[in-house]
Amino acid sequence: MSSYLYLLPALILVVGVVHVGIVANAYYSTLDWNGVSPDASQVGVGNYVKLLQDPVFWTALRNTFAFAVATIALQMLFGFVLATLVRTRTVLRGLLRTLAFVPVVLAPAVVATSFRFLLTPDGSINDLLSIVTGQNIEQAWLADPNTALTAIILINVWQYTGYSFLIYDAAMGQIDTSIIEAARIDGASSLQLLRLIVAPLLSGSHLVLVVLGVISALKTFDLVYLTTAGGPGTSTQVLTGYIYRQVIEQFHAGYGAALSMALVVLALIFAVLQVRLTSRKVN
Repeated sequence: MSSYLYLLPALILVVGVVHVGIVANAYYSTLDWNGVSPDASQVGVGNYVKLLQDPVFWTALRNTFAFAVATIALQMLFGFVLATLVRTRTVLRGLLRTLAFVPVVLAPAVVATSFRFLLTPDGSINDLLSIVTGQNIEQAWLADPNTALTAIILINVWQYTGYSFLIYDAAMGQIDTSIIEAARIDGASSLQLLRLIVAPLLSGSHLVLVVLGVISALKTFDLVYLTTAGGPGTSTQVLTGYIYRQVIEQFHAGYGAALSMALVVLALIFAVLQVRLTSRKVN
């Protein structure tokens, strides 16, 4: 019995902070409240009805989904390619690993601020593209609703591809070399070796990166807020940014709580899918 006492601090933290917080937030989502005044009126499911009819919510949901799919796919692809290149080289492996992982340890505030200047019409990115293409390019990447979300996605990919690379690089190091040698003897080309042997053996790494990528996408806030603040218009608005805007900037705490509950439901659905996929893989 005394052994269970060691679990008490963790249980207090999880139940007292996380679960109680979710329950309290669910209650707040039924109120018409500014988050400051002691007066609040009960509106029942009114905030949820408003949420379903709110075009900005659906835009933020679509942007969050697009951000998640694009960043996960590109980071996994580039990370896999980088890991393959590093594993097939015999020199400068340590330097290549360091260079690939450096962006990951940079603070998002530093990355966002730097790219906000680099992507201005007279920024260095346009200067580089002008030299490469031979044309005068003055694209406002973060101020154009047609390119702003894509620019943010690419910034995120640039920063966190190194993490995917690290996972794949470590996993490739655990592959039995005899399997690779047997495939070579059977006449497998390098592309077939990667597609039919290496990639399937890294299925656990794929799952880990998808899980972490979705979690990261659902929590994305600082990069978007510090580059575009959800603009132009709502072209780059994500769920966390919209919650912040409703609660902190517009004092719609009740509606912001309803938006938060929608985010909790999305996270819960993904958690169930994750557990089922993990259990299926183990079995």
